[in-house]
Amino acid sequence: MTVLCHRVLLVLLGIMILSSCASPPEKSPPPKQPLPSSGERLLAKGITSYEEGQYNSAEKSLQAAINAGLQLKSDRAKAHKYLAFIACGSDNTKKCQDEFRRAFEADPTFTLDPAEAGHPVWGSIYRQVRDQMKSKKKTP
Repeated sequence: MTVLCHRVLLVLLGIMILSSCASPPEKSPPPKQPLPSSGERLLAKGITSYEEGQYNSAEKSLQAAINAGLQLKSDRAKAHKYLAFIACGSDNTKKCQDEFRRAFEADPTFTLDPAEAGHPVWGSIYRQVRDQMKSKKKTP
C-alpha cells in the first residue's frame, strides 16, 4: 500500500474512533401535561365509582366536580350525564330530566352514544329532554 492509502486509512480510522466517542444527541423531553384540576380528578373519581356500582359515592364526587368548576363544557355535561343516570336508576324521573337538561345547557352539542341513548331506563327520558331542548332552541 502506498503512503497515501495509509494516510487515508488512518484518517478514516480516526474519524471512526472519534465518532464512536461522541454522545448521541439529546432528545428533548416531551412537553409536560398540565396536572388535572381538582374538578377533573373528582369527575374521574365519580365516573370510576359509578362504573363500580358505588352510586352514592359517585353522586357526591360528580356534584363536587361540578361545584369545583370544571373548565370544559364537555366535562360539565359528562358529570350531569352520570348524575342523570344515577337519578334515572333510582326512579327519580324529575331529577333525571333536570340533569339531562343541565347537560345540554352545559354543552349544547351533548349527546349520548347509541347504547346509552337506547338504554331502557333513561333512553326515553334523554330523548324527551333532547327534543325539548331542540325545540326551545328554535323558538326565539
